[in-house]
Amino acid sequence: MNRLSVMLSRGVARVTEAALGPYQSAVVRIGFAGTWLLFLLREFPHRQELYGPSGPWGWNLAKQLTADNHAFTALLWSDGQLWFECCYTLAILASAALLLGWRTRTAALLFMVGVLSLQNRSVFVGDGGDNVLHLMAFYLVFTRCGQVWSLDARRAAQGEAACARGERVPADRVGPVLWAVLGVALGTATLTGRFDNGWLVPALLWTAWAGLGLWWAVGRRTAWEQPRILLDVVANVLHNGALAVIMAEACLIYATAGWYKIQGSRWQDGTAVYYPLHLDYFSPWPGLADLMSSSGTIMMIVAYGTVMVQIAFPFTLLNRRAKNVLLVLMMTEHAVIAVVLGLPFFSLAMITADAVFLPTSFLRRLGDLAARARGRLVRRVGRTVPGPRSPEESSADRVGFTA
Repeated sequence: MNRLSVMLSRGVARVTEAALGPYQSAVVRIGFAGTWLLFLLREFPHRQELYGPSGPWGWNLAKQLTADNHAFTALLWSDGQLWFECCYTLAILASAALLLGWRTRTAALLFMVGVLSLQNRSVFVGDGGDNVLHLMAFYLVFTRCGQVWSLDARRAAQGEAACARGERVPADRVGPVLWAVLGVALGTATLTGRFDNGWLVPALLWTAWAGLGLWWAVGRRTAWEQPRILLDVVANVLHNGALAVIMAEACLIYATAGWYKIQGSRWQDGTAVYYPLHLDYFSPWPGLADLMSSSGTIMMIVAYGTVMVQIAFPFTLLNRRAKNVLLVLMMTEHAVIAVVLGLPFFSLAMITADAVFLPTSFLRRLGDLAARARGRLVRRVGRTVPGPRSPEESSADRVGFTA
C-alpha cells in the first residue's frame, strides 16, 4: 500500500509540477501553424472560391448547414466582402504569431478561431489533413506550447537576465491592451447574438479571456505567491492532459486507418496504392507515378507495409527503438505522398502529428543546429555591414539604447 501511495504521489507531482514535453509541444505548434499559414498563402488567389460569400458553396447553404450541425464559423456573421477579407487576414496573422510564438496563448485562441471559421464555412473542400488540423487547433489552446523556440520564451529569458543583473524590467503594455481589445470583441459578439450555434466555443473563449486576465493580475502582485502557484499547477495539468490527448489522437488515427485498410479488398490484394497513382487529380508527376507503379511487387510491398506500420505503431510506444524506427518510416511515407500524390499540406499535418513522439534529445540537437545556422547567417550578414566604428560611436549607441 505504501508503495502504491508513493507511485501515485510521484505521478501527481510529475503532472502538476511542470509542463511536460516542451520541445514536442513547440514542434506541434510550429508545424500546424506553419502548415495552415502556407495553405492560406498558397490559396490566397483562390480564397473567394474556397471560402468567400459568393463561392460555389453559397452563404445561405453554409448558414443552413451550420444551423443543423451547430458548427462555429465567424464568416457567417456577415455576408459582406470586407468581413470575409478581415477574417482571412486575421487567420493569416494569427498563424504567423503562433508560428513565431508571439503572445502564444492569445495567438492559439485566434488560430483556433481562424481554423474553425474557414473550415466550417466550406466543409466539402478539405481532406484528412484538414480534419487533423481542425482537432489540433482546439487542443493547442490548452497547451503551454511557447516554453521554447518562441518569442515569448525569448522575452521571458531576457526579463530574467535583467532581474539577475538588478535592472528594472519594464511593465508589459502590449498584453493588457491586447486583452482589452479581445474582451471588447467578445462582448460585442455575445451581446449582438453572434454565438447562436452552440455554447462550446464562446464558453472556451470567455474562460480563456478571464484566465488570461487573472494570470496577469496575479503576476503583478509579488505577495500573491500561493495563487500564482495554483494557477501554474492548473496550467500544467491542462497542458499535460492536452499533450496526452494529442498523442492518443495520433495513435487513434493510425490504428483506425490501419484496421479499415485491412478490411478492404484492394489492400488485401496489394493493389490499393496503384490506383491513386493513376488518377489525374493525384498525379502531379505522371512520369514518377508510372515509374513507381511499374512493379507490381513494389506496389504490394508498399500496400502491405503501410497497413502493418499503421496498425503496429500504437503498440511500439513502449519500446523506444521500435517507435523511432516506425516514426522514420511514417514520416518518409508522408513525404513521398506529398511529392508523388501532390498532397503537401496533408503530409505536413501528419508529419507534425508524428513529431509529438520524437525524442527530446533529438529535438534539442535539432534546435542547436538551427541556432548555429542562424548564428552563421547573422555573422555572414554582419560582414556586409560597413567597417568597424570608433569606440566613441559605439559608446554613444549603447547610451542611447539604454535610455
